[in-house]
Amino acid sequence: MKKLLSLMAMAACLSLGVAHAQDKAAPAAPAMPATPAAPAAKAPTAQQSKMATCNKDAGDKKGDERKAFMKTCLSAKPVTQQDKMKSCNADPKAKALKGDERKAFMKECLSAKPAA
Repeated sequence: MKKLLSLMAMAACLSLGVAHAQDKAAPAAPAMPATPAAPAAKAPTAQQSKMATCNKDAGDKKGDERKAFMKTCLSAKPVTQQDKMKSCNADPKAKALKGDERKAFMKECLSAKPAA
């Protein structure tokens, strides 16, 4: 029994030694793929663009005032065309107009930027 255990231990050591030798003989592959020295500039994501716009709009605000402004600015949902239609149609002025006057009013209302 002792001989069998000794032979198994010796075989295990030899097989590990051979496997280790094969690893050293193989050329080492780089851990990280090669990347170009200057990666191409990526276009900013929607969130990054929103952050830049909010930072610009924040201007000279400091401390809690700036924090509150940035929170509301970044969490604001963009106004959809459907929302614009609802607000323009709900305007009492639009209800009083007819024909070409209404058409002109709606065109102006829908093309106007929403109040910030």
